[in-house]
Amino acid sequence: MLKKIILAVALALPFIGANAQTLKVGLVDTNALIQALPDTQEATAKVQAASKQYEEQRNKLMEEGQRLVDEFQKLGDDTLPAIRERKARDIQDQEQKIQSFLQNAEQDLQRMHNELMAPVVQKIRDAVESVGKEGNYSMIQNYAPDLTLYYASPVEDVTPLVKAKLGIK
Repeated sequence: MLKKIILAVALALPFIGANAQTLKVGLVDTNALIQALPDTQEATAKVQAASKQYEEQRNKLMEEGQRLVDEFQKLGDDTLPAIRERKARDIQDQEQKIQSFLQNAEQDLQRMHNELMAPVVQKIRDAVESVGKEGNYSMIQNYAPDLTLYYASPVEDVTPLVKAKLGIK
């Protein structure tokens, strides 16, 4: 029985070694690729333009809120309580309106960013896949310098290959 186990291990060793030798791993810096693509700058410009419009609208809402506060502060001591309460409610309503607007604006900007960046990310994925197939890589993983503790020589940085696929210098 022991001879059969030894024979099985001896026969399997060449295959294990062959498989280990054919393992080819690449690393790609997707952040560098994203930053280098012109599509990213276009997407960023569109998001910034929308952000500016939201900021202008926020400023108008804030001005209206300040106007309401100024009116409330100018109320005399002889102002009826119902009027004073209505003015205070108007201020609270405006504050809620501003908060709601800010939340919606942030969500819209995030959604816009994600939609505009989706084709960029897909373009990078397609280029990485192409490099992986052409180079017979077993795996290509995102390289995050701040998260990577160690990697050794069998691992290759394929970022330049992917840049070439994308037409980036």
